[in-house]
Amino acid sequence: MTEILTRTASAPAPGKPALARSLGLVGAVLLTLSCLTPASSLFVIVPGLFATQGTGTALTLAIAGVLCVGVAFCYSELGTLIPSAGGEYAMVGSLLGRVSGWLTFFLAGVAAFIIPPIIAIGTGEYLHAAIPALPASGAYSGAFVMAVSTIMGVFDLRANAWITGVFLVLEVIAAGVVAVLGFAHTHQGAGVLIHPVVSDGQHTGALPFGTVMVGLAVALFALQGFATAVYLSEEIQEPRRNVSRAVLWTLGLGAVVVIVPTVAITVGAGSADALTGANFDLIGMVKGWSDSAVGAFVALCVAAAIVNAAIVMVIQNSRILFASARDKAWPEPVNRALGTVSGRFGAPWVATLAVGAPGTALCFAPVDTLNGITGVAVTGLYLIVAVAALVGRRGAHRAKSAWRMPWWPAVPILVVGSLVGVLFELWRTQPSDLYWTLGATAAAALYWVLYLRPRAATRWLIDADPGR
Repeated sequence: MTEILTRTASAPAPGKPALARSLGLVGAVLLTLSCLTPASSLFVIVPGLFATQGTGTALTLAIAGVLCVGVAFCYSELGTLIPSAGGEYAMVGSLLGRVSGWLTFFLAGVAAFIIPPIIAIGTGEYLHAAIPALPASGAYSGAFVMAVSTIMGVFDLRANAWITGVFLVLEVIAAGVVAVLGFAHTHQGAGVLIHPVVSDGQHTGALPFGTVMVGLAVALFALQGFATAVYLSEEIQEPRRNVSRAVLWTLGLGAVVVIVPTVAITVGAGSADALTGANFDLIGMVKGWSDSAVGAFVALCVAAAIVNAAIVMVIQNSRILFASARDKAWPEPVNRALGTVSGRFGAPWVATLAVGAPGTALCFAPVDTLNGITGVAVTGLYLIVAVAALVGRRGAHRAKSAWRMPWWPAVPILVVGSLVGVLFELWRTQPSDLYWTLGATAAAALYWVLYLRPRAATRWLIDADPGR
């Protein structure tokens, strides 16, 4: 592992802020898998899916997983074609134009600021389940986790890779315990997975297809995080080769850790009614399948997983903000501050603080609203990346060295069609989340019109390959 995480020298252009190439493939997978944070998704996001998808939750996640394979292909190709800490916006801006890149940056920013507090809020519930004397308040415990994660994010990336690696082991153990116990205490047959039903607490019926489509937005959110390798592409050794490997390995491993225990929970539940929002108590299930000590152990592992996720997400999201400053997205004093890299730790410490402070405050916002907006933002982000992948082999980019996805252009076309269907169903059944996201995007477009576009020669100068 020491050799994998050894820092190598980089050769940035004079005066250009640069990140250190300190990650090998294993270190990149550890950090990326920690950002996908499969156990946090399992224990924080999946319970909400059970409320709407019932026994079809595993099926909805599996469909999202298949869709994410196509998305991962798009990310892998574009992330090796344009290796930048800017991630999606650098890829899209280079291929579809500066205004598209700006709107993509905004959608990524929505996810960047909202996802960490959503995950962090779950800490209090699981700490209370393990140690009843502790308060169950999600807002205050989440704010504390966000503050600690922000401080951790300022440190050296190699140190964080080790820390998150340890936490990752704990969360995988917790997910494994839940899977083993659920399968060992089966109460429902496999038929409920293939022919899913959902309960509202009073009536149980077949799961409608439209409900599955709406659930896909949240399921995509649950599996989101495999693209972190793209944000770390300036810090990964041999990015043309290792970025795609990190993306695909992370998605595969993360999907297994999320979906297998979800299947176990489904068949281990006494009925579909036990999976509804009011009745669902995962730690209570674990204690019923074993004893209170095992339940407390799982709850503590989940709390560690949430802290792990928050640390890595702060690291990832600070890189997006750092890259935007380097590409001159803001007034010059702001660009200088956000582009500052710590001489001791090699991390963009001002950008890290700028991500962590609002995330701490958002822990006090309504969770359902945060979840809905994030689901729309992630879906829109994947849609734009898939469109960019359709045009990524034209012109000068055709001859560039990059990992190339199989079955192009069929894969991005199928991804685009599927995601348009998800957004349409959201507009039809849950329009408020879509309207909130569109309204915020319109404000970002106004910033483009009033500030960035009139200063096109000096602002929003996207570097398609800053890590060269």
